[in-house]
Amino acid sequence: MIRISRRHALLGGATIGAGVALTACTSNDPTDTAQVKTDTSGNANAATGPKVVIGFSAPAADHGWIAAITNNAKAQAAQYSDVELRTVEAGADAAAQRAALATLIAQKPNVIVMLPHDGKELNATGLEAMRAGIPVVNLDRAFPSAAAYRLQIKGDNYGMGLAAGQYIGEQLKAKGVSNPIIGEIPGIDSLELTQERTAGLNAALAVYGFKVANRRPAEFTADSGQAAATALLQALPKMDALWNHDDDQGIGVLAAIKQANRGEFFMVGGAGSKTAIEAITKDDSVLKATVTYSPSMASSAISLARLIGQGKGMSDLVELQVPKEITLASETITKDNASKYAKLGF
Repeated sequence: MIRISRRHALLGGATIGAGVALTACTSNDPTDTAQVKTDTSGNANAATGPKVVIGFSAPAADHGWIAAITNNAKAQAAQYSDVELRTVEAGADAAAQRAALATLIAQKPNVIVMLPHDGKELNATGLEAMRAGIPVVNLDRAFPSAAAYRLQIKGDNYGMGLAAGQYIGEQLKAKGVSNPIIGEIPGIDSLELTQERTAGLNAALAVYGFKVANRRPAEFTADSGQAAATALLQALPKMDALWNHDDDQGIGVLAAIKQANRGEFFMVGGAGSKTAIEAITKDDSVLKATVTYSPSMASSAISLARLIGQGKGMSDLVELQVPKEITLASETITKDNASKYAKLGF
């Protein structure tokens, strides 16, 4: 498995740390999102080749991160004259996405890139496509069966928890807090990615002898974040630290904190949204850091799907084919380094 830093985009098949062009936007508004696209000039793999039809499916844009996934995929596909992107609506749940993908599979695109509503529930669809001879790029939410995908590219959910827990542990240790009260606001609790994030947090905190006192799940949206935070603040009249898994729902979390007039603790976010990075830079709220989980992975997924469709490998690697798995490292953004990460905010 290849692990790469989010600061290095996969450009046209090569791992390159420069030449990223994007526009970043704030948000919980699905229409107001970052578009990360890579500069394909000066790369042999980017030269026009055989036409590749890439099918694409991702959940509806109910929050900024998901909207950025789709926007980034479209922007990246537009960089290649030899790529035709066919998008299908994912619908409101796994069953609707399964039906839409069945139609797409029948069209026999060269490659399919999909971010499933739930990896376990869409695993059979991945297997169906692969058996039909259509390579699948599984984006973000993992399929349990390795036979269901040709390439899996995702963020490091467990690593997010580790990064958040390490930051919290170090900050509390530096403050001399020996028995802290720590809160947690995860995303959708039934998702494996949420469970991995929580497991990483718990493992990191255990190193310091700490543990979470109370956790209230949200649903990756601002409204759900506000509701979860309100309940958590009522359950914990005093708190030393809080990890909110997702910066989109973090908009609501911060609103609840402000409404409750609380500020005795510090908060760590998750994903690296533009709004969160700006708040960390201003340093005028409880939000002091966020751990990355960038939607730029969708741009990389399209570039890699193109290479798979053309039978090419990544130019910086000796191997002749694109790897089977790529996991992006989770990095911690603080006031000290926020300026470097601002361009990747979504």
